[in-house]
Amino acid sequence: MSKRLIINCDDFGQSAPMNEAIMHLLEEGKVSSATIMAVAPGFEEAAAWSARRRKQNVGLHLTMTSEFDALRWSSLTGHPSLHDESGHQYKTVKEFEQGAQTGAVVKEINAQYELVKKSGITISHVDNHMGSLYGMETGRSLLPQTFWRISRWRLPSRFFRYIHAEDPLLGSLSNIERPVALASALADTFGVQIPDYLLSHPFGLQEGETYDSFKQSIIDKLYKLPDGVCETYIHPGMEDSWMLANIPHWEKRIWESRLPFDDDFTYAMRDAGVELTEYRYVQEHLKRPRVRSALRLLKQLIR
Repeated sequence: MSKRLIINCDDFGQSAPMNEAIMHLLEEGKVSSATIMAVAPGFEEAAAWSARRRKQNVGLHLTMTSEFDALRWSSLTGHPSLHDESGHQYKTVKEFEQGAQTGAVVKEINAQYELVKKSGITISHVDNHMGSLYGMETGRSLLPQTFWRISRWRLPSRFFRYIHAEDPLLGSLSNIERPVALASALADTFGVQIPDYLLSHPFGLQEGETYDSFKQSIIDKLYKLPDGVCETYIHPGMEDSWMLANIPHWEKRIWESRLPFDDDFTYAMRDAGVELTEYRYVQEHLKRPRVRSALRLLKQLIR
């Protein structure tokens, strides 16, 4: 068994400082990929750069929420059920799950895909901003509809089939084994390739946290990485006066743009035997037999 790690930069296209950091990381080959937000203000800049450089590792970041007070955006389709009273996408996942109509979500998913494709990007994979389609807040999962569309696009997707017990988010949630088994079996049945594990770390700045303590926490995880293909995601941003004034926990974004260039991190990747991997590997090597997967899904459903 080998240890492979996908490092994905979420929120490509969110803003100028995010774009600058992610472009630098992609250009230097320090991360596996990035996923682009078709609805965000910096989309055109990010898309034009990606298409011009013919990047093969830029995916689609399906975006149904708009969480920052100083940076709001709206859906592409404009359906009223996808917006709050301000006319922007919902700030929270819970509001989205409670308010969005399923048909409107499917049309928005399609619209975001078509816009990114039209921009000239060869889409590498698909994931989801803030996990809004997973049903984590109210239990209303839109993964079946999402996986179906992704299967039509013949792309892999961010999800996971195993739960890493030491993950600070997924490892702490109770009673998620069956939903995860159902969702992964559904992805396999539709022919959507997914990684083995999804690894998280706190999005915001933790009390007393410094760059050095953050770096050490990530390095420690490299040595405990399970066998198989894992994905983790970062939200890098360059130090910028606008970001410092408007984006909460901006320090963490600057740290995440710095970490992949850190010699200690590079050494730890090599010393721990971890190979930086792209979604192309997932697509080519993590296919599951669809008929067998359908039987596994049926068994899960009748349990």
